[in-house]
Amino acid sequence: MSEVPGGDAPKGAASVEIKRRLATLRYVTDGPEHAHITVRPEICARCPHSFCTFVCPAQCYTRLDGKLLFRYEDCVECGACAIACDQGSVSWSFPRGPYGVRYAFG
Repeated sequence: MSEVPGGDAPKGAASVEIKRRLATLRYVTDGPEHAHITVRPEICARCPHSFCTFVCPAQCYTRLDGKLLFRYEDCVECGACAIACDQGSVSWSFPRGPYGVRYAFG
C-alpha cells in the first residue's frame, strides 16, 4: 500500500485524486492533427522501461497488455515526458495559438 497524505487510502486513490484535481483546470484542446505531443508507437513497443508512465503527472501515458496508451488531451504541458523519454519517441512542443491549459493564479 502506498503512502497517501491524509490517511491510509488504497494505492489507486492518489490516481483518482489527480484526475479529480485536473478536472478543475480549463482546457482548450486542439485537434489530433495539431497535437502538441506525438509519440512513435514503434519505438514505444521496444522501450525497456516506460519512464513516461512514471513522470507524467496527468497520467497521459499508461501501459496495457504491453502496449503504450497515450492521450494528449489531459496534458498539463510540463514537458516531463519529453525529458524522460531516452528512446526518442516523444516529440513535445507548446500548443499552438489559444489552445492548451489555462492556469489561474489565486
